[in-house]
This record gives sequence, structure tokens and C-alpha cells, in this order.
Amino acid sequence: MLKEKVARLLEQELSNSPSLFLIDLKVTPDNSIKIVIDGDEGVTLKDCVAVSRAIERELDREETDFSLEVTSAGATAPIVNPRQYRKNIGRKLSVRTAESKFEGNLSEADDKRIVLEWKSREPKPVGKGKVTVLKSQEIRITEIKEAKVKLNF
Repeated sequence: MLKEKVARLLEQELSNSPSLFLIDLKVTPDNSIKIVIDGDEGVTLKDCVAVSRAIERELDREETDFSLEVTSAGATAPIVNPRQYRKNIGRKLSVRTAESKFEGNLSEADDKRIVLEWKSREPKPVGKGKVTVLKSQEIRITEIKEAKVKLNF
């Protein structure tokens, strides 16, 4: 019952900020509430505080004792929502499907598919040596088992 109430409050609050969206909502048996959000332009501390206050304001601690944590999706967390692909266009991704693993720059993304591009050194068609070839792979989102942004340091 608490999870349903929190989900309803969360949906209401996120509708006030269309660039924000839910990644995960967990409520443990001891009423520990953990909410993970993301945004098309990222998530600020102010966004997390606003979501937290909107939910906390509507819950009565006299009625239900709870703890509440609102965080943003971490930089190394797997991508789980199609909207996260669009915000990461131009970044390097590591994508695993049931059959293969790909690593490349995300060049296109919509609600159904993504396109990765990378450069590969391959033998020249004629003669000795190698040539750099631009490779591309379209992957349906439903085929993706795990996708993560690759951070370069």
C-alpha cells in the first residue's frame, strides 16, 4: 500500500517536471523508500530535493514510519530506460546482447532502437596494409541485455 501511494505521488511530481523520469522505485518491508530518477538534461541536487519534499510532505510519519532516499542514476549504472539512450547520444557505450557485445559511439537512438558506430582497422581489399573503416550496428532495444556508458579518464 505504501509503494502504491509513493508511486502515485512520484508520478504526480514528475509530471510537473517533464524532463525528469523514474528509473527505479523500491520500498522494503521496513518502509525504506529508495527512488532513482534521471533527466533528459541530467538531474540536479535541487531536482532530488524537490522530489523528496513532494513525497515526504504527503506521507504521515505518525501513520507510517519510513525513510526516504531520492538519488540520480549514477554515471556507471546500466541504462534501463529508452530515454537514457537519447541523452547519451555522442557518448561511448558498451552494449551486450544475447549473442554479441558491441562498443562504440551512440549515434542514433529512439524508443525502439539504437545505432552504434566505431572505427576498425581491416586489411585493404587490394594490396598490403590496413585501412580504417567506419562500422555501424543497429540494435533493437528489446535485444539489449545490458548497456553502460564507457567513461574515459
